[in-house]
Amino acid sequence: MIILASQSPRRRELLTLAGIEYECIPSGVEEKVPAGLDLTKVPEFLSALKASDVASSHPGDIVIGADTLVEFDGKALGKPRDPADAARMLRELSGRCHKVFTGVTIVSPLGTESFTSVTEVEFYELTDREIEDYIATGEPMDKAGAYGIQGYGSVLVRRIDGDYFTVMGLPLAETVRRIRGIEKNG
Repeated sequence: MIILASQSPRRRELLTLAGIEYECIPSGVEEKVPAGLDLTKVPEFLSALKASDVASSHPGDIVIGADTLVEFDGKALGKPRDPADAARMLRELSGRCHKVFTGVTIVSPLGTESFTSVTEVEFYELTDREIEDYIATGEPMDKAGAYGIQGYGSVLVRRIDGDYFTVMGLPLAETVRRIRGIEKNG
């Protein structure tokens, strides 16, 4: 059986899109990051933490853990606290590039493998009106970096360099290829 150790609706949507049959069992582990861990290593660390937590109760299954981080000017942009925080983030990203890191860990009877996919995203210059209108949709409030590329937030994006699905929260093709390799060799 394949288990997704996440409650993210986007990750569930992507696995379904790829024709993967899976069960969703979110991890309840506390997401504590060791002091001094490089920001770019955090998503892979947290994906391993989540996957290992769920795998400990499901030996013999394939467990997928994932975590996404938006990095801008050397700092992580998490989910906004409120509309004012979302507006601040969107103003910072306006007309500039940032990176999205998604770490994935797959735990199976064959062992544990982890990888990180990185995509660079460039925003258009945003007017205050565009920012206000976008925040009014409610979409930015539960998204790291205050935007969702798969929704209305797509109109903010000038270009991406990398895997679109990494920005959504799961580098789909690479994840599926690794699962298929495990199934083939398991």
